[in-house]
Amino acid sequence: MKTFKKYYIIPAPPEDVYLALTNPLTIHLWSGEEAQMSSEPNTEFSLWEGSIEGLNLEFETNKKIVQQWYFGNQDEQSIVTIKLFPDDIGTSVELKHINIPDGDYEDIVDGWNTIYFGALQEFYS
Repeated sequence: MKTFKKYYIIPAPPEDVYLALTNPLTIHLWSGEEAQMSSEPNTEFSLWEGSIEGLNLEFETNKKIVQQWYFGNQDEQSIVTIKLFPDDIGTSVELKHINIPDGDYEDIVDGWNTIYFGALQEFYS
């Protein structure tokens, strides 16, 4: 199991970035894909036609999102924590994804950098 941690700068205020990560209509706008998402804890979500599925664990409005991502039967849960901080340019995003299966690590990192936060940065540029 591996851990990935990275910071991203999104040229939009934290309130907009939070909405872009939690509202299915806004997710559709920047990703081009339908999304099943809620900002309520203990709800399941599905993004990119089921490529990413999991359970929403915790929300702190405009500040923090914690999710469990499903990777089949794992001994340890794969947990994603996204923290949003105001920045001069917009929002500094701290991403920490723990317990990524070794075989999925490269694809997950590439997805975070290009498909997920890369697309979000491009959307707000």
